[in-house]
Amino acid sequence: MTPWRGIWAGLALVALGLAVLASLPAGWLWPPQAMQVPFAGWLTAAMTWLTDSAAIGPVTVKDLTRGFATLVEAPYEVVKVLLVDGITEGKGRRATTIIPPLSWVAVTVAAVALGHFARDIWLGLLAGALMTYLAVFGQWDSAMVTLASIAIAVPLGVLGGVALGIAAWRWPWVERVLSPVLDLMQTIPTFAFLVPILVLFGFGPVAALLATIIYAMPPMVRVTIVALRAVPSEILDFASMAGCTPGQRMRKVMLPVAIPDLMVGVNQVIMLSLNMVIIASMIGAGGLGADVLASLRQLNIGGGIEAGLAITALAVVLDRLGQAMSERVARAEVRQGNWWRRHPRTTLVLVVALLTGALGQLVPALQDWPKAWEITTKPFWADLIRHINLSYFDQLEAVRVWFLEALLLPVRRFFLGLPWLFLLAVLALAGWRLGGLRLAGLVLALGLFIAATGLWELAMITVYLCGLSVVIAMLIGLPLGILAALNETAGKVIGAVVDTLQTLPSFVYLIPVVMLFRVGDFSAMIAVVLFALVPAVKYTAHGLRSVPPELIEAGVVCGCTRAQILRKIQLPMAVPMILLGLNQTILLALSMLVITALVGTRDLGQEVYSALATADVGRGLVSGLAVAAIAIIADRLIGAAAGRARARLEVA
Repeated sequence: MTPWRGIWAGLALVALGLAVLASLPAGWLWPPQAMQVPFAGWLTAAMTWLTDSAAIGPVTVKDLTRGFATLVEAPYEVVKVLLVDGITEGKGRRATTIIPPLSWVAVTVAAVALGHFARDIWLGLLAGALMTYLAVFGQWDSAMVTLASIAIAVPLGVLGGVALGIAAWRWPWVERVLSPVLDLMQTIPTFAFLVPILVLFGFGPVAALLATIIYAMPPMVRVTIVALRAVPSEILDFASMAGCTPGQRMRKVMLPVAIPDLMVGVNQVIMLSLNMVIIASMIGAGGLGADVLASLRQLNIGGGIEAGLAITALAVVLDRLGQAMSERVARAEVRQGNWWRRHPRTTLVLVVALLTGALGQLVPALQDWPKAWEITTKPFWADLIRHINLSYFDQLEAVRVWFLEALLLPVRRFFLGLPWLFLLAVLALAGWRLGGLRLAGLVLALGLFIAATGLWELAMITVYLCGLSVVIAMLIGLPLGILAALNETAGKVIGAVVDTLQTLPSFVYLIPVVMLFRVGDFSAMIAVVLFALVPAVKYTAHGLRSVPPELIEAGVVCGCTRAQILRKIQLPMAVPMILLGLNQTILLALSMLVITALVGTRDLGQEVYSALATADVGRGLVSGLAVAAIAIIADRLIGAAAGRARARLEVA
């Protein structure tokens, strides 16, 4: 172990010397132009052929994509009529409403009833209060457009994920094929796969809906595979003895047993779908996401924060209801009596919907929250930011300049000063040391792919911003996680703050940061740190709480102080979980970096965003694949390190 520590220390000193002292020509710093491969041009040509010339018999690919879009659009329009438009006659200003959409009262009562059914009246009241908040603050119509998208994206994402998960469980070759595809789907920036979707399906809510489904589906596939494998073998043996066919065994035995675990995947699909609403608004999704995006582009701090808080309120409602429903499924109850006795809450919601729909013509406040009653905090947020800028501009500017001169620019110069061959050799050596030749080969191949795309310099800027943000997030998250694990009161407070940060849409972090510090790398770093902080805290706290109590008791018996127990027992035992938290922090940081392209960063994220703006499929996909390559290298190296740490603990 000691020789390897010396080797890594020596390599670090060599890297520092090369980056700081040496003045190397560009051909040594970055891959030569002669080795670059025109991947972007090939992908663009392939997409052009696919959309213009490819056909299956008399049917072109464009016909197939448009037909598929029509199939998805039909249920979306039904839900949108139910929640937003109602049934109307005529168009434009001459349109007459025949049957109004569900009233705000009916939807709010439905949220209360669902919360009461899933857990208790307190959850129902929380859901009802947050839905009322949407109406009171004038966000109802946009929220219902977003909810309509979620109502279609989540079931389709869940069904598709379960179907693929079942196939992967049944046929191992399917899992081998799906595994790298799922890795790419979870690591390629969302902007990157918006480009081909835009080309194939056009601009509009359907394309945005499909992008949301693709983005949210991978966790459901993985959860389904794990849940099916966790079904006890004796239950499967019993099903076989009862004469069940494979289909019956899956339908009537395995899926019902796995439902509690599957509901965890459903909750993940809901949250990822909500996280996608702002990004999807770039290709026509509408709703709250479009409001946040418009506010960000106009630097409208009040409007952006209000729309962002509305997304957060909707996310909290769906998240809490989803978690409660996953617990409810495990304790299903059998009821007797006629239909309305078995379903009293559903009956109540139907009655309220009919009554408010009928009486809404006489009392409009029952149908739509009156405009005169709406409350807005837009002036408050705008005045607050203005006051902070006027009163503390010098202090904020001093902080920004210090970070730029003392931290950001030196680290940037360090990464841009590293010879590309040296960095690839170090990564391959780390892969060989942690996972053998196979991991070394994978890391080297992914590094060479980045070099061959001609995006090495932009990739180094991405690594510098991501790496620095992750280090700061871990420096903040580790102490907070330790405090949350060791102090119950602090754990509750920190848990509440972390849960709030997790439900905030990624774009929301950009608005106040840009208002206070303007555009640039420093603003991007702050937004990335806030967004990526959650797993650093959660995994650290979970790792410390998972340490067996008998080990802690043994430390107490040996006379260890609390600090010694933490330093010599709990933290070493929690290292594998902390490394997994680091892995998730890196993935979140990379996903956020693409979004920070909107505030002026000049990295791979900017390439992806520019490709979306110009519908350049090849450029967008290659840039996205380069980001995915960085994410996979970090994921595999840290995963291998976590595996080695876990193996050492098992041996000990």
